Amino acid sequence: MEMIKRPRRLRENSVIRKMVRETRLDKSSLVYPIFVMEGEGITEEIPSMPGQYRYSIDTFIVKLKELLAHGVSSVMIFGIPDQKDEIGSGAYDSNGIVQRALRAAKKAVPDMYYITDVCMCEYTSHGHCGVLNGNDVDNDPTLELLAKTALSHAEAGADMVAPSDMMDGRVLAIRRKLDENGYSRVPIMSYAVKYASAFYGPFRDAADSAPKFGDRKTYQMDFHNVREGIKEALTDVEEGADIVMVKPAMSFLDVLTKVHDVVNVPVACYSVSGEYAMVKAAAQNGWIDEDRIVGEMAVSAFRAGAQIYITYYAERIARLIDEGVIG
Repeated sequence: MEMIKRPRRLRENSVIRKMVRETRLDKSSLVYPIFVMEGEGITEEIPSMPGQYRYSIDTFIVKLKELLAHGVSSVMIFGIPDQKDEIGSGAYDSNGIVQRALRAAKKAVPDMYYITDVCMCEYTSHGHCGVLNGNDVDNDPTLELLAKTALSHAEAGADMVAPSDMMDGRVLAIRRKLDENGYSRVPIMSYAVKYASAFYGPFRDAADSAPKFGDRKTYQMDFHNVREGIKEALTDVEEGADIVMVKPAMSFLDVLTKVHDVVNVPVACYSVSGEYAMVKAAAQNGWIDEDRIVGEMAVSAFRAGAQIYITYYAERIARLIDEGVIG
């Protein structure tokens, strides 16, 4: 049999394989999620996420410097307050944990890019992402509190704000609030396509943000739906989102591709806590090669259309890029 086409020619050695690579990774596209809590001298491991920690502001600064040294130049900050109430007032308190962490970080590590998660769930006593009307989150009154939270983050030095609540209209409310107060240059990364997912379990342990009753299915999306996700992404772009996100990543790469194909803004995806915990558990049992799995997961996200990858493995992926394993 005469074979003219031999695809294996372009797999002959590592030089040619890298030369013809279709997907390229760069450390600048990585974002590391990080948890900041009250106190001092605290580096507290999260039981369900081995290797991930809650930091007090002083140790948070140390971790930022380590990340930057490894080439990870963007973080997403999640605050863990000491006090919670029905309306999540700690979220928009100018002296709240995120606001103080931002001011300290901008002074100590000015070269880092700071993205803040804008939501209420870590701050409400009931664990839901807004103010309640009975047992349901009341969408419209919540918008003002989210906008106040985003503004307080911008005032404290946030480079970007990222609303994760999934309330209708929150991008527009935040955009207007920022613009009215002189922060028109602060971009919004919207959690535009956020599914009600079992993959969030370890995060809720980390942030103490599990709902005290019910679930979040009336505001986060049904994982059966794709077209709804496209609608959500397009709506957020119309409202002023500069970047849209798909969350979780691994089980929703099909959605990521479809969103990438229809929007005219950058697309991010979040490799969430459950993905991290599964890989860690399997690796600790010796069942998988952790580096290879982490590399494949990262490449799959970029191959599917992500331009920004939010991941607890950001440091490790940066090393894999440096070593030429991926990238």
